[in-house]
Amino acid sequence: MKIKLDSLFPGCFKQMRPETMPATPMKPKKAEPAPAAKQTASFHQRRISASDFSSSALSEDLSISLAGSNIHAFTLQELRVITQSFSSANFIGEGGFGPVHKGFIDDRLRPGLKAQPVAVKLLDLDGSQGHREWLTEVIFLGQLRHPHLVKLIGYCCEEEHRLLVYEYMPRGSLENQLFRRYSASLPWSTRMKIALGAAKGLAFLHEAEKPVIFRDFKGSNILLDSDYNAKLSDFGLAKDGPEGDDTHVSTRVMGTHGYAAPEYIMTGHLTPASDVYSFGIVLLELLTGRRAIDKTRPHREQTLADWARPQLKDARKLRRIIDPRLEGMYSEEGAQAAAMLAYDCLSHRSKSRPTMSAVVNTLEPLKDYKDVSMATFIYTAPSVQKEAKKEGGKDQAAAGEDDRHGRHRQDHQQKHKVVSPNRSHLHHQGRSI
Repeated sequence: MKIKLDSLFPGCFKQMRPETMPATPMKPKKAEPAPAAKQTASFHQRRISASDFSSSALSEDLSISLAGSNIHAFTLQELRVITQSFSSANFIGEGGFGPVHKGFIDDRLRPGLKAQPVAVKLLDLDGSQGHREWLTEVIFLGQLRHPHLVKLIGYCCEEEHRLLVYEYMPRGSLENQLFRRYSASLPWSTRMKIALGAAKGLAFLHEAEKPVIFRDFKGSNILLDSDYNAKLSDFGLAKDGPEGDDTHVSTRVMGTHGYAAPEYIMTGHLTPASDVYSFGIVLLELLTGRRAIDKTRPHREQTLADWARPQLKDARKLRRIIDPRLEGMYSEEGAQAAAMLAYDCLSHRSKSRPTMSAVVNTLEPLKDYKDVSMATFIYTAPSVQKEAKKEGGKDQAAAGEDDRHGRHRQDHQQKHKVVSPNRSHLHHQGRSI
């Protein structure tokens, strides 16, 4: 079925300035049937992309539509109603796209709407993103469905206004949960659950019939529901991945400093391995409780990857860099496995990095490891000291040091012996590198 561009996105192109129109038109490719396994996660056998949209008049036909995606075209007035005119009481936060407000929809607003809270994102016309990113988000999330992708419910496009309506994620972003002050730390098992969920979202994108490269994977783009299930959001910089014999996509370098893969920064060559590197950075943040870039730390520690990666393969060094807010409540075996995974994801040779499917397989068993006090396993100083005495005082200095650490850990264990492992738990970084 052929449809008009204005029927797909009513009013979106009537008031657009010439410089905001989508880029050079491309002839749509012939639709190809998708494997049955892939169809369960998407509404379309052949996914359309921004390049399929013509920049010419409204009469330009599209060969493919978003029919069946159940995306609602809301009016600006409807969104004003559900957010109480975007009141400060409903303000959730603000990102590169613009401010976000909470609202509530049901069938009184429009017949057939499921009653649920929503997040309404308003494009800041003076912000770092624009119509192109808005359109990219609608196109990707309007067609892709997965438990670990945030659900797009609808959009609004009236005159210069651009808005997006998502399912509401009550726990906010991973960035806020991990780095906010004056709150309980995320338990180890919750961190691994979040890492696994985010990995599954990326793996789905990379393995789609028409692969997608997320390109801006970071904690602020990982949203959490009430049970800490992770869902990827903000597809404004996402790109269609290489297909067929192509090994990469050449594109303008965009993303967030500290998360972008080094080869992408140097060459502009974008591959799924670029996302794997970014995942490795987020996994490091979960392990250490440190930001990817932190200018408040000593110079050698400001870039997380440079500081942490050399220490990941040494068990003793790893203990020193694990987030101290965990207070020793984590699985040593799980931490070592996660550290080795992060090490591999951050390889400077992109071809040496694991696929996201392999990442998922590695993380899957880690979510079941218990948050156990490390003092139970580490406190070995007395036996070490006795052995040193038997050998005529060899390594007395090292044994004494171990003994001091052991007493400290024993005191820590006694202090925290009743702590439950299940306790509750931007810095702005530029998008363009």
